[in-house]
Amino acid sequence: MPSAAEQLAANLNFGAFLKAKELHKRLLFTLGALIIYRLGTYIPIPGIDSLALEDVFQQQASGILGMFDMFSGGALGRMTIFALNIMPYISASIIIQLMTTISPKLAQLKKEGEAGRKKINQYTRYGTVLLAALQALGIAAGLEGAAGGVVVDPGIFFKLTTVVTLTGGTIFLMWLGEQVTARGVGNGISLIIFAGIVAELPSALANTLELGRTGALSGGILAALLILAIGVIAFIVFIERSQRRIVIQYPKRQVGRKMVGGESSHLPLKINTAGVIPPIFASAILLLPITALQMNAGEGPGWLGILASILGRGQPVYMLLYAAAIIFFAFFYTTVVFNPNDTADNLKKNGGFVPGIRPGKNTAEYLNYVLTRLTVVGALYLAAVSLLPEILMSQYAVPFYFGGTSLLIVVTVTLDTVGQIQSHLLAHQYEGLIKKTRLKGGRR
Repeated sequence: MPSAAEQLAANLNFGAFLKAKELHKRLLFTLGALIIYRLGTYIPIPGIDSLALEDVFQQQASGILGMFDMFSGGALGRMTIFALNIMPYISASIIIQLMTTISPKLAQLKKEGEAGRKKINQYTRYGTVLLAALQALGIAAGLEGAAGGVVVDPGIFFKLTTVVTLTGGTIFLMWLGEQVTARGVGNGISLIIFAGIVAELPSALANTLELGRTGALSGGILAALLILAIGVIAFIVFIERSQRRIVIQYPKRQVGRKMVGGESSHLPLKINTAGVIPPIFASAILLLPITALQMNAGEGPGWLGILASILGRGQPVYMLLYAAAIIFFAFFYTTVVFNPNDTADNLKKNGGFVPGIRPGKNTAEYLNYVLTRLTVVGALYLAAVSLLPEILMSQYAVPFYFGGTSLLIVVTVTLDTVGQIQSHLLAHQYEGLIKKTRLKGGRR
């Protein structure tokens, strides 16, 4: 029987990894791109008083700006050239996906294969530039109106400089992410967000340990937090890798004198089809009133102040609405990314069918039934993971710096990247076997 160490070495396959030169190049390219991104998060835009900006962001850390600052790896709080990060591109992608369900032209492009996908990507890029410019203009106006003299020399020149700089930074990150996807390992856009979140993790851990050193948190609480974090990560990995496999059968057909086909495959349906989009949307919508009140320095309509106090983080109404919004967006976004009718039609065209279910309409209804049940579990899972940090912060005064949404992003991106590395290793091993076979055939 092999030992545990031998089994681990066999699974990791270090020998194959050391021989995969192409994989090494891809990993180095990915690492270099992420280093360039991190360097850019420390290059400030011109005309900003950094000390005054730091005071403003400390007051708004609990609002929507604090959430976006987490995704940007601190670039928004430092107001650097990558302050918008890649979020305009993600927003444009979601808008285009939603429009494919409304616009017949985009729906037709989606069905045209590679050519249609390229056109949709081009529309997404145009939308990214537009959204980035609008958001940059809003940031410039907000900075000029912020208390404390954040902008050294406000005016039209500052607005123009800020719009050009921030929009250019987003376009560069969009291009960099596409390069990583094509020439590196993993999804480039996801890895950029991943790098921003992980970059802030060491300072968050240092702050937590400092609280333990000063006695603000006991050693027992720190140990419980560690165990809880490990348990939550294991739970996320389990759910994200779980899927319902629907058996697809293909009929036999005769080609010449041979019978081909008759094989069966499966259609995998993930429990969490919507991914991390529902928590992000829910957080953004609920944090808008708080941010609007803070941007006005507490001034404004009385109803806005009451709404902000009710929707304060940790309040029961906030957590209830947060969970409801997550569940709603989980169902809504699942219907956008997976269409049972299209899937049933594609199966029918290719001769596939679900055993015991008639092709066409009945198959679509069956897929919708299964997907609905899975989405219920997935939505509850997203709500539980996202609400856990809020409960710890509000009820037990635990500083949970690594929130539910950021934890979801980190774990899912890590799983996806590791899966792509394994795919590259497997392809390298197949290439080695093919070369050996050709050499043996030549010797004969």
